[in-house]
Amino acid sequence: MSNDRSELRWGVEQRLEFIEFRLFWEGHVNRSDVMEQFGLSVNQASSDLSRYIGLAPNNMDYDRSLRTYVRQPSFKPVFDKLDAGRYLAQLRSVADGILDEDDCWIAGLPAYDSAPTPARGVDPATLRSVLDAIRRSEAIEVHYQSLSNPEPRWRWIAPHAIAFDGFRWHARAFCSSDEVFKDFLLSRILDIRGSRASHVVAQDDQDWHTFATLEIGPHPALSETQAKVISLDYGMIGGKAEIRVRRALLYYALRRLGLDTDPDARHPQEQQIVLLNPDAALGDHKRE
Repeated sequence: MSNDRSELRWGVEQRLEFIEFRLFWEGHVNRSDVMEQFGLSVNQASSDLSRYIGLAPNNMDYDRSLRTYVRQPSFKPVFDKLDAGRYLAQLRSVADGILDEDDCWIAGLPAYDSAPTPARGVDPATLRSVLDAIRRSEAIEVHYQSLSNPEPRWRWIAPHAIAFDGFRWHARAFCSSDEVFKDFLLSRILDIRGSRASHVVAQDDQDWHTFATLEIGPHPALSETQAKVISLDYGMIGGKAEIRVRRALLYYALRRLGLDTDPDARHPQEQQIVLLNPDAALGDHKRE
């Protein structure tokens, strides 16, 4: 059986990624780990471990006293997915109740928690209808409650994407009433009563397909030591970090970073960062 990654089936590759994940983060992995995670037989789990050894013979060795495979000092990842972000994303998913502990790849879960955020009630049927409309290039008639109107009203929208602003999910759609592309909060869609063919072209949504690059740096009023700390927090190089964002999501990105107000309006230790290229933040964001 070939050890070339290009010939691995997706299911097999996922199991090998799991082996590498456990090996890197936990320092060891054994046959029962693979069996329990994927519901495999003894022979299949053994085969997966042998295949991984074939891919990376210097990454692990069998410790007979511990009866498990242990990570070797010469370990080098094969799948290039061992970043901290992936590990922490799993931990956060467990903390938020999105992922069950049994489905998590982390064996020895550390003590963890996350700051709670208000639950955003998105109806599954609503989400399904929006996704169907996107796939079929259709418009849907939605009963939508906006802040600009005291009562909800019916309108036709043609969604082409969904987006997360850090707290809430939106449908990015063309509004037939206002004849413009806007953001519609999924939680504010109260009902959907019809669909029809749409001739709206997603590529015409220029703000969605155009990107801006935000350059951020430490607040100039911070001390040199404080500025170094902030540079580490945001992965800055030379006192600057670049954040690429769709123009349609620019408003939300600025708000999350606290860059939507005058940086002098808050204490430097609270503001921490400033926008070095304010012209990149110019634009008229449309949302309902």
